[in-house]
Amino acid sequence: MRPVLFHWFGRPIHSYPAMLYIGLVFGVTAGNIAAHVAQVDAFRVWIATIILIIPSLAGARLLYVAIHWGHYRNHRSSVWDLTEGGMASYGGLIVNVPISIPLLAFLGLPFGKYWDIASITMMVGMIFTRFGCLLHGCCSGRPTESRFGVYLTNDRGVREKRIPTQLLEAGWATVILLIALRIWHMLPFDGALFLFVASGYAAGRLILESSRDLRRFGRKFTVHHAISLLIIALSAAAITSRALM
Repeated sequence: MRPVLFHWFGRPIHSYPAMLYIGLVFGVTAGNIAAHVAQVDAFRVWIATIILIIPSLAGARLLYVAIHWGHYRNHRSSVWDLTEGGMASYGGLIVNVPISIPLLAFLGLPFGKYWDIASITMMVGMIFTRFGCLLHGCCSGRPTESRFGVYLTNDRGVREKRIPTQLLEAGWATVILLIALRIWHMLPFDGALFLFVASGYAAGRLILESSRDLRRFGRKFTVHHAISLLIIALSAAAITSRALM
C-alpha cells in the first residue's frame, strides 16, 4: 500500500514504525485516563507502562524473528530493523506479564488493577499498529475471489484481491475495547477486565489468523494459533479458580 508515509528532510518515514509510535502515544494516553477512572496512581501507572514498553517491543520483535528464522538466519543484520515491519504482539505480552510482577510490587501498584488498565493501552495500540501493517503490507490476508475481498499489496509488493485481515483485526480490537469500556465497572474482581480482553482478542485472533496468507509457511496451524489457544485456556482457568475461591 504505502510502506513509506512521506519524506522528512529527505529521510523516509516508514509507515509501520510511524503507526507503532502513534499507537504507543495514544495507548499510553488512554491508559493514563483509565488509571484516573480506576482511581489508581496515574503517575506510577505511567512509569510502569513506559518501563514495560521496552521489553514489550523487544519481545514482540524477537517472537517475530523466531517465527521467521528461516529468513533472518541469513539476514541477521536486519533483526532489529523495524522499517520492514515485523512485530508479533503476543511476544510482548509473554515477556511483560512476568517482568511486571516485581516492577509493580516495587511501585506499589496492584497487579490486577494495573493489567486492567494496561489492557486498554494494548487494545488502543493494537488498532493503530494494524493500520501500520496494512500500509506496509505485512500480516496480509490470503487471496480470495469473494466480493468482500480488497485489492491489497503484501510485504513483497504483490497486489492481489485479498481478505483484509489487518482491517478485520483492527476492527476486532475496536470491538473488544468498546465492550471492555462498557463492562469494566460490572466485573467482579481486579484483573477480570484483563482476562476478558486477553481471551477475547485471542479468540478473534484464533479465527483471523487463518485468514492470513500462510502459503510461505507451508502449514495452516501457526505459533499464533497455539498461543491464542493457550491464552484462552489460561484465562478460563484463572476465571474459574477465582470463582471457586
